[in-house]
Amino acid sequence: MTPDEAYSNASRVPDADRFPPLWEREAAAFRDALGPRARLGLAYGPGARHGFDLFLPGSDPRGLVVFVHGGYWKSFARDSWSHFAAGPLARGWAVAMPSYTLAPEARLADMTREIGAAVAAAAAQVAGPVVVTGHSAGGHLSARMGCADAPTDAAGRIARVVPISPLADLDPLRETTMNEVLHIDAAEAAAESPARLPLRAGTQAHVWVGGLERPAFLWQARLLSEAWGCPWTVDPGLHHFDVIDGLLRPDSALTDALVAGL
Repeated sequence: MTPDEAYSNASRVPDADRFPPLWEREAAAFRDALGPRARLGLAYGPGARHGFDLFLPGSDPRGLVVFVHGGYWKSFARDSWSHFAAGPLARGWAVAMPSYTLAPEARLADMTREIGAAVAAAAAQVAGPVVVTGHSAGGHLSARMGCADAPTDAAGRIARVVPISPLADLDPLRETTMNEVLHIDAAEAAAESPARLPLRAGTQAHVWVGGLERPAFLWQARLLSEAWGCPWTVDPGLHHFDVIDGLLRPDSALTDALVAGL
C-alpha cells in the first residue's frame, strides 16, 4: 500500500462526496435556527481566516467546547460544521468553531499558533473549563492544544482534549503527494507531532476513532493514546466521515467523552 492509499479516506467510503454539501446545508440550517444565540464572525486575529463562530446555550454556559475542523489542513472552513455543536450545546456548553489559514499559505506550526489564539479569544468570552476537540487535521490541532508547549494564553483552562481521528505523527504524511502542498519537513514533523510531545500536566485526554477507518488512522489514534497514557475509543461501524456524528446528540458516548464530569 502506498502512503497516498494509506491516507485516502474518500476513496474507501461509498458516496463520500455527498458529505461536504450535506454538512454545509445542515450547518446553515443550524445557524438559522439558533438565531441570536449564534454569534458569527468573531475575530481572533487580523487575517482573513482569523475568525470564529460562538454558539451559546439557553442559560449560562457550563464551559466552552472548541471544535477544530479537518480537511488535511488544506480545505474547509468553520461554516461547514456548525451543526456539530448541537450535542454539547444541548448539555449547556458554549461551542466555538474557528477557521484558520490553510496550506500552502500557512505551515502547520502557523496553524497551531492560530488555533491557540482562537482558543484564547473564545475562552475570553465564556467562563468555566475549556474542552478542545477536532476531527482529522482538526484532531491534530486539537491534540496540539493539549501538549505542554501549546501556544495559547488559555492553556491553564484547558481541562480536556478529545482528538477525533487525529493525525498524531506527521512523518508518514511527508511521503504522500499532499506534502507538495503541506511542506512538512523533518523538523516540523518532530515539533508538531502530538505523539512525540508530552501531554500538559492537569489536562485530560481521550482519543476517538471510527472502527471502519483506514488502518493508518487506527494506528495514529492508538499511537497517541499510548504516548499519552490516555483512553482511546474505537467507535464500531463508523468511518472517517460519520465518526463525528455523535456530536449531533447530547446523549452520545462521544459528547460524554467531551463534557462528562466537568
